Amino acid sequence: MWNQVYDPFGNPALSTIAAALPVVSLLVLIASGKAKAHLAAVIALVVAILVAIFLFTMPAGLALRAAVLGAVIGFFPIGWIVLNVIFLYRLTVATGAFATLSQAIGGVTRDRRLQLLLIAFSFGAFFEGASGFGTPVAVTGAILIGLGFSPLAASGLSLIANTAPVAYGALGTPIAGLASVTGLDPYLLGAMVGRQLPFFSLIVPFWLIWAFAGFRGMLQIWPAILVCGLTFAIPQFLISNFINPWIVDIGASLISMACLIGFLRVWEPEELWLSPALRSRDDSAATIPPPPATKTAALTTAVVLRSLLPWIIVCVMLLVWGTGWFKSLVNPIFTWNYPVAGLHNLVQKVPPVVAKPTAEGAVFAFTYLSFTGSGMLLAAIISGFVMGFSPAKLVVEYGRTIKVCAYSLITISAMLAIGTLTRFSGIDATLGLAFAGAGILYPFFGTLLGWLGVALTGSDTASNVLFGGLQKITSEQLGLSPILMSAANSSGGVMGKMIDAQSIVVASTATNWFGHEGSILRFVFFHSIALACLVGILVMLQAYVFTGMIVH
Repeated sequence: MWNQVYDPFGNPALSTIAAALPVVSLLVLIASGKAKAHLAAVIALVVAILVAIFLFTMPAGLALRAAVLGAVIGFFPIGWIVLNVIFLYRLTVATGAFATLSQAIGGVTRDRRLQLLLIAFSFGAFFEGASGFGTPVAVTGAILIGLGFSPLAASGLSLIANTAPVAYGALGTPIAGLASVTGLDPYLLGAMVGRQLPFFSLIVPFWLIWAFAGFRGMLQIWPAILVCGLTFAIPQFLISNFINPWIVDIGASLISMACLIGFLRVWEPEELWLSPALRSRDDSAATIPPPPATKTAALTTAVVLRSLLPWIIVCVMLLVWGTGWFKSLVNPIFTWNYPVAGLHNLVQKVPPVVAKPTAEGAVFAFTYLSFTGSGMLLAAIISGFVMGFSPAKLVVEYGRTIKVCAYSLITISAMLAIGTLTRFSGIDATLGLAFAGAGILYPFFGTLLGWLGVALTGSDTASNVLFGGLQKITSEQLGLSPILMSAANSSGGVMGKMIDAQSIVVASTATNWFGHEGSILRFVFFHSIALACLVGILVMLQAYVFTGMIVH
């Protein structure tokens, strides 16, 4: 048994600097453009291993096993989802169904700003609620490319839009994870998050259009943005507080899409914005694909429904795959639990990170049938047959998809290896304790701790599992509401989603803009930290001023 060491230098400042080396190395390498994303992730993983072994005194065998476990988790389930989403996308492109869908969506409105609201925010929120784990960015980024947006615009704007729904993604998985490590009622946690994120569900659509079209371009369509934001934010609050935290995104996104489409039937801006290029910065280096045909008269209802059919099949599959009854039905039969020998229960978390010493389990749960990616693969196969592919052609196309996604899968696996290693080595806890030392400012910095957790792990669920217990313990020591600060971890975390390497790689893969991950990171980084700070300010106000907003 090895006990984690959170201050190896006997100096909190030096220990925090040492703990930050892996993530700083990763972000600097990606943002500088000096190394491809997969090389940057591998280099950062090596740094993390060296820091864990030589600075945090973790035995080398434990460190290497934790890294390997993380790499496997990176592929199952995260990389598995990405691979099969891209597989389905390539099938729809090959048959022309994707071009038809893009043309049909473009037919709702020709204004690029309104297309962003409908696709990146509302439609993306539906996929976040149904599956999460990179699916919404992959789907919306690909659709925006099909509509003629540049790769930078399609990638960056999809990442910005995929924020406010994340805390309730994959049928409330982040809330369930938070409840599991804090022991708090998931309904109370979901309700508290529902008293924080609706403000940002209203802000983010304005922010999204401002990032794309500038302030004047945003003001020109403010009525549509208000309709989009309000019709998502209000249902988000009502469903999370009075129904349950599992169907929040599904319900809110469907209402938002229906209301926005209905509004656009009776209103349009005086000046149509037809350019797909970013107004706020020059992205001329990003090749803009030829825009789709603008003649929509030839599109019959039957043709549009056929183009939608693959995505309808995906939605049905993912809704089934995400339910508890399906998982409880198949997991007892189609599961292989593998405790990692030489790592399982051999690492112990100690106070003040936990209330009492706790052994860290290391079990790889290979729930191969209930993985979201497995549902996506089955949906892609069914869709392929419906679109006229033979089994042989499906196999050939899948092989090509693996080739296209190879570097992305390496990056994702290396990223999860870093996240898993930092968890087992206590590096993440050292960073968390640095935030926890903020005293009266803890509500602000505790929120940023959630942001850091998602930036490190690529998952709001993983961030909640990582820091949820620490948030509860620290808030109780400081006399703050543990429900408030546990929820703040999830709410702050959603803003870190746009800068984690996993999401950026998914975006670059979906838009076929390989090797430009640094450009995407530079584009979204300010938006991420600014929005995270705004969440922190809101949590500060809830903690000390508007205490009546706290769920009890």
